[in-house]
Formats: sequence, structure tokens, C-alpha cells
Amino acid sequence: MALSAPKAVFLLAVGIAAGIFNGVAGGGTLLTFPALLAVGLPALTANITSAVGIVPSYVGSISGFRRELEGQWPRVRSLVPALVVGGASGAILLLTTPAASFRSVVPWLVLGATALFALQPLVARSLDHLGPDHPSRALLLQAGTLLIAVYGGYFGAAMGVMMLAVFGIALTEPLLRVNGLRAVCSVVLCALVAAIFLIHGQVAWLPAALIAAGTLVGGWAGATVARSLPSAVLRAIVVVVGTATALVLLLR
Repeated sequence: MALSAPKAVFLLAVGIAAGIFNGVAGGGTLLTFPALLAVGLPALTANITSAVGIVPSYVGSISGFRRELEGQWPRVRSLVPALVVGGASGAILLLTTPAASFRSVVPWLVLGATALFALQPLVARSLDHLGPDHPSRALLLQAGTLLIAVYGGYFGAAMGVMMLAVFGIALTEPLLRVNGLRAVCSVVLCALVAAIFLIHGQVAWLPAALIAAGTLVGGWAGATVARSLPSAVLRAIVVVVGTATALVLLLR
């Protein structure tokens, strides 16, 4: 589709902002999806174009979280099957089923994940007696990743908040390392979903390219910001992002 210069600049700026959101905690889809609707794309095309455009944000985030990812690559590899199965299932559901019924549930899923993340330190402490290698933790990590991947393939708003909530409970890792893991899992999931959508062929290429260019820069900047914040401040930002996402979805 053709875009005027102001619309092109608008999408580039939205991409940068969305990348910063995704680098810090997730939630970039909350910006890119309505922005694509605003420049005239139909809802399904906007959702698919957004999914393609935000992939670079997580690539930028991984660059910013290099230190936090040391020693975590075996864990990433163990989660790839759940990410692939869940993400493919969610993307296929989006392309083959009516969206209205599921969309009505999404804000409550986001609110639930946000509340879980806010309470995560308390929940995690209650599980301290299990130890870091207890089978229950591994089961929670795999099952939670699978369900989040289905959601991420279908819609994805505040997916990062959901990952931080589940990963923070299932793992005995500092928040920054959990955030680094979230960034890698997000890029695996989003790249897979984007590939499925590319095959389907409803991507608006120019808007996707503009958003992608912005999110690459923003993702790196967001990860850099996240690494500089105290854990309590980062946690508060994640809760605010998750709550705002849910409220916007409820009012849409």
C-alpha cells in the first residue's frame, strides 16, 4: 500500500516506541496494532503486519541482554518445542476461526497475568521448598510456555508480561535474567508466527518494514533501559504496562 510521508514517519516513530516497550517488558503490539488500523489497514491485515513488524524488536532486545543470557541457552533450546507447537497453533487459529469470542477474553487474560506478575515474588517464595530443579518447576515452565505461545500466535498483546509472570515463578533467577529469557523466547515465537503469516500472504509490506526498522532500534534501547533500572522499578513498569494493555483492550 502507498503511504504519505506523515504516515510513514508516524509508523516509524510507533515502531521505535513499540520496540522500547518490548525491550523493557513487552506490550509493543498495543501500539503497533492500532497504529496500523489508523493508517487504513483492515483488522486481520493489521494484526498480521504487526506480528511481522515487531520481530526485530526482540532481536534488538537480545543484543541488549547479552550478559543476562549467559548460561541460559540450554534452557532456551528446551523451550523451543513448546514455542513452536503453541505459536503455530495460535497462528492457525487466528487464520481459521472467528476472532470475536476470543478477543472478549483477552483483557481478562492480560489482567490475570499482570496480577500474577505483581504477586510473583510472594508466589515464588512459597515454592522455595521445591528447590530449583524440582520436576514441578519444569512442568510449570513447559506448560506455561505452551499456553503463552498459543496466545502469542493468536494475538500477543502483553505476551511479555505473561512470560515474565510464568518464568519468574517457575525459575529461581533474578528478574533481569528472566527478562533476557523472555526476549529470546519472544523472538523465536514471533519469527515463527511471522513466517506462517508470510505464507498466508496478508502482510502490508511497506508498513511492516517501517515498523520493523523502528522496533529494531527501540528493542535495543528498551533492553538497555531495563538493565539500568532497579528490579522494583522494572517490576512496577511491567505491572503498569500490563494493566494499561488490559484497560485499552477492555475499552476498545
